[in-house]
Amino acid sequence: MPNNFPFSAIVGQDQMKQAMILTAIDPTIGGVLVFGDRGTGKSTAVRALAALLPEISVIDGCPVNSEFSREVPDWAQNVSKTSVMRQTPVVDLPLGVSEDRVTGALDIERALTKGEKAFQPGLLARANRGYLYIDEVNLLEDHIVDLLLDVAQSGENLVEREGLSIRHAAKFVLVGSGNPEEGELRPQLLDRFGLSVEVSSPADIEQRVSVIERRDAFERNPKKFIQKWAPEEAKVRNAILAARAALKSIKSPKKILRDCAELCVNLGADGLRGELTLLRASRALAAYEGKPTVENTHLRSIAPLALSHRLRRDPLDEAGSGARVERAVSEILG
Repeated sequence: MPNNFPFSAIVGQDQMKQAMILTAIDPTIGGVLVFGDRGTGKSTAVRALAALLPEISVIDGCPVNSEFSREVPDWAQNVSKTSVMRQTPVVDLPLGVSEDRVTGALDIERALTKGEKAFQPGLLARANRGYLYIDEVNLLEDHIVDLLLDVAQSGENLVEREGLSIRHAAKFVLVGSGNPEEGELRPQLLDRFGLSVEVSSPADIEQRVSVIERRDAFERNPKKFIQKWAPEEAKVRNAILAARAALKSIKSPKKILRDCAELCVNLGADGLRGELTLLRASRALAAYEGKPTVENTHLRSIAPLALSHRLRRDPLDEAGSGARVERAVSEILG
C-alpha cells in the first residue's frame, strides 16, 4: 500500500476537507467539485481520505469490488469465494481517455465464436465502492461527460456491442477538480456534483510555512510522519464511522425542510437537487458533530457548498455566487 500523506495533516483547506468527509459519511450527497489553483492539495486530499477510511471487504478476484458472492457479475472469471480486505479504491480518469477504457470492452470475436461473454473491465468497474477522481474535469470531452452522467444517475454501467450486453454495479463518489480559467463545466455535469468548493493558495505566511514543514517532513521520512499523525487519523476515522452509524437516526424538523426550500427558491436554484443535497449534507454534518438533530448552524455551514454552483448567472448582480448564497442565508435564517 502506498504511503499517502495523512488527511489530518493537510494544512487549511477546511471547506474542501469538510466536503470530502461528508461524502464519506453519506455517498448519496453526490460527490465534490473542487475549483482552484494548482498545487493546493486537491488530489492529495482525495487519496488521503481514501487511505484514512476503513478497508472494505471484497470478494477476492472480483473486478468490481463486490462485497458478497451473489453480487459478482456472471462474466467475471477466476473469482474465489473468499473475502479479502482492501483499501477504498481511488481511480483516476485521465483527459483524452477512450470510451472503452472508461466503460470496459467486449471481446466480440470470442463472444461470437465461443459463445462466451468475454469482457475487459474499465475504470468504472475499478471505481465501484470507491472514488473516481477527474483532474481538470472542465476539459473532459462531451461524450465522456454524457457517459458519466448516465452512470452516476443509475449506479450501473451498461456496455452494449453487436447485440451483446454487459452490466455491472458502478457506484462511486465522483470528485472533480480544475481551474475555472481554463474552461467552464457543462451545466448538466456541474449540477451532478453534490458539493462544490473553491480553494486557493494560502496568503498567510505562517500557514505556508506549515505546509512546507509538513510536506518536507513527510518526504524525508514518510513512515515516521505517518506514525506521528496516526492518532489524529484515528480520531477522524472513528468520527466518520460513528456518523455513518448515527445517520439514520438524525432528525430533520419540518422547519429545517422549509428553510432548505426557501433558500433554494430565493436563489432561483433549478430543480429539487439543491434542497436534497443541502438536507443530506447538513444531516451528515450533524451526525459528524454528534448532534441528534439538524440545526440552522448546519444549514449555514453547508449552504455555500451545496448551492453556489447551482445558481443561474445574474448579469445585474455583480456579487459572486458565494456572496449571493451568504446574502440569502442571512435573509432566511436570520
